[in-house]
Amino acid sequence: MLKLFALTLALLAGAAQADDTLHRDLPLAYLEQTQGDARNEPLVIFLHGFGSNEEDLFGLKDALPSTWTYLSARAPMPVDASGYRWFAKTPGDGDYDGETADLQRSAQLIEDFVQQATAKYHTQPDRVFLVGFSQGAIMSYEVGLRKPALLRGIAALSGSVLPVLKAELKADAALDKLAIFIGHGTLDQALSYASATRANEVLQAVGLQPEFHGYVGMPHTISEAEVQDLKAWLEKSLR
Repeated sequence: MLKLFALTLALLAGAAQADDTLHRDLPLAYLEQTQGDARNEPLVIFLHGFGSNEEDLFGLKDALPSTWTYLSARAPMPVDASGYRWFAKTPGDGDYDGETADLQRSAQLIEDFVQQATAKYHTQPDRVFLVGFSQGAIMSYEVGLRKPALLRGIAALSGSVLPVLKAELKADAALDKLAIFIGHGTLDQALSYASATRANEVLQAVGLQPEFHGYVGMPHTISEAEVQDLKAWLEKSLR
């Protein structure tokens, strides 16, 4: 879905080549770009969407600071020979939701991945970010809002806050330092733009202050403007 955009970024950025080896020493298989001694460098973890894989979001790193560490994780549930998902969608025509067992299993894997990656790359939780697209954005909410001590922030690109999380979310001092970026296209055909505005309202209701960006005319993808907004937010969140 995003491979053409990622290729465009790579051609424009001219950044150093990443390691294209699929690593398996952490709870999820992943791609890595790191610069020598990564100690205290920010750590950005990409979570792809339904039916995609670890390669899909990895190109975003080429528009972001080159000295940071970037990992792109593969979801645990196969869809086909090269596609994966974080959870199965619950049947029915109601609000988009996921199977509880899948959500819990994937959230635990991501939590373990974040903790072990934070240790492996010698950084601190307040310099770690989850950046997710679609199902990956949903999982970023699931992990970040339930375990905010693991992260500095989450970026939810074309995602939503699922009903169970929405019902369980309450004001909590532990959430106060969690930075949140919401980006969504107004013509998203997979998860409606209303998914983003509702998520923003839910988070504001518990005292959070997301940085919200709506992209006029954008479908279920990531635009260059969104990447530039994401970059500015990441850098600002570390000040």
